[in-house]
Amino acid sequence: MTKPLVAIIGRPNVGKSTFFNKVSGKRISIVEDVPGVTRDRVHTDVEWLGRVFTLIDTGGIDPRSEDELLSQMRAQAEVAMDLADVICFFTDARDGLTDDDRDVANMLRRTHKPVLLVVNKIDYMGLNDQLYEFYELGLGDPIGISSVNMLGFGDLLDQIISFFPDLPAEAEEETPPIQLAIVGRPNVGKSSLTNRLLGQNRTMVSDIPGTTRDAIDTLYTDEDGTVYNIIDTAGIRRKRAVEEETLERYSVLRSIAAIRRCDVALLLINAEDGVTEQDTKIAGLIRDEGRAVIVIVNKWDLLDKETGTFEKYKMEVLEALKFMDYAPVLFISAKSGQRVHTVLGQVRQVYEMARKRVTTGVLNDVLNDATGQLQPPLVGTRRLKIYYATQGGIQPPTFILFVNDEKLMQFSYERYLENYLRKTFDFTGTPIRLILREKNKEEK
Repeated sequence: MTKPLVAIIGRPNVGKSTFFNKVSGKRISIVEDVPGVTRDRVHTDVEWLGRVFTLIDTGGIDPRSEDELLSQMRAQAEVAMDLADVICFFTDARDGLTDDDRDVANMLRRTHKPVLLVVNKIDYMGLNDQLYEFYELGLGDPIGISSVNMLGFGDLLDQIISFFPDLPAEAEEETPPIQLAIVGRPNVGKSSLTNRLLGQNRTMVSDIPGTTRDAIDTLYTDEDGTVYNIIDTAGIRRKRAVEEETLERYSVLRSIAAIRRCDVALLLINAEDGVTEQDTKIAGLIRDEGRAVIVIVNKWDLLDKETGTFEKYKMEVLEALKFMDYAPVLFISAKSGQRVHTVLGQVRQVYEMARKRVTTGVLNDVLNDATGQLQPPLVGTRRLKIYYATQGGIQPPTFILFVNDEKLMQFSYERYLENYLRKTFDFTGTPIRLILREKNKEEK
């Protein structure tokens, strides 16, 4: 059964994100005392009295603003309203009822969705009298809460789940979606690629670097029935630039968290810039987390090309990312759609490789062949011996090698074994981990 969607709507700076974070128990939305901080829809799953629903935090609606970003925030909130099963309309007890609140209420009435009128910042009993003026909106009884102190949360959550349909007798267990994170520097086309994959304007697209500040999750099912959770992340900037802006720091932390929870990462690179130092650092984050990866060279249509440009550029990318030479490299244009149709097929392939299991018998036969073709080098008078191996895990494929002495494994030989396993089993797009275990005397 699909989880109900609950959207948090309201003008900027009425405490929507504070409520979102308190309910979810995680710092998912950015909270800062600056209007307009939350720019995109952010999702999280919430459970209350045995009912699970998806809560959507939105950027504030400013009905009168002509600013490009504010108008896009308004459009994003409207999309959230269209998707939602229940809408929580947040207002501010300290500000009282404003003309903007009236305009937003008029928008909400046209949705014909269940709307709960929430008056936030009722931080102490003396503010309860502020509730009465909100009856003017004609949206039913106002529900007074304090997002900071978590007062009134139970009453609000009770009201939210009262609109949900009854649970079926038995719910079928669904195959978990492939978690797909789109990461990279600011303004390399992450949101454009997300929108192109989804076939809709899911995230805000602007030429202003840093437009996407939140990691945004969207479920998508392709023609083959494969389900993806596509995570569009904030651009990861250089560390010194991050230190200059608190909001950016939160965005980077969420992008790193997105890499940690994804199955496959799409590392976007701007074709006009080539592989920058920051691209290399982001690639290192992906590798360190053991995630499958595809390198996407975006804006390929903007380059002047000659015969051999494609292969030359690919070689340059792999040379710059030599520690990630197992990654497929795709050349696309998210803006025009050029070759974007190849992306999800490649995602499925590297996802399968990252989850591949090799039987112990086959693994040991392959390692015997590898050591037969090239013996471990002598270290002084001693040589590494691999007694046997077994696969210890997936994502990334992890192999445990039982050896006579861990210190005898040289880096170059470890790379040789990794490459041999990769060549034999086709671990395209995924790192491989080798863990050495010394056999004690009794085992020997």
